[in-house]
Amino acid sequence: MEDNIKQLQYPIGHFKFPETVSEEVLEEWISQLENLPTDLIELVKDFSEEQLDTPYRKHGWTVRQLIHHIADSHHHSYTRFKWALTEDKPLIKAYEEKDWSQLSDAKTAPIHLSLYYVSALHAKLVYLLKGLSPDDLKKSYLHPEGNVEVTILENIGKYAWHSKHHYTHIKRLIQREGW
Repeated sequence: MEDNIKQLQYPIGHFKFPETVSEEVLEEWISQLENLPTDLIELVKDFSEEQLDTPYRKHGWTVRQLIHHIADSHHHSYTRFKWALTEDKPLIKAYEEKDWSQLSDAKTAPIHLSLYYVSALHAKLVYLLKGLSPDDLKKSYLHPEGNVEVTILENIGKYAWHSKHHYTHIKRLIQREGW
């Protein structure tokens, strides 16, 4: 049972930053970020309100909450990229994603608000990322949870993983429910 819950919670496993990142891997990560908005819109375009309010796992977020979470999380990530590029190892502000997912916008707002936002945000993000130099990829920020240093390169990988992670939550729900 515990393994099944972990599989539902982390269907593609946890993010692991590789020791070396090839140009091909970096391009794949950026491509995943570039394709997420279209892929996500295509995945949920025909969902009913009932389907949007279905959790992807027992005690998990609903599809609606996942979509709004992606917008919130990737908004924070974009800001972190900008801080790391313009400041010397800034200490970023974390946010309580579980609490944000309980706010009325995350629980009830139409998903098109976040889908449009993610589309615009990712267009800007990908444009930014494609223009980074090798030195830019080494710049970093400090995350307050554990005072962990995160490079731009690692953050690109994390958010490519994050995109696929939540996309897979919804995809597997569709497969389980036969939608």
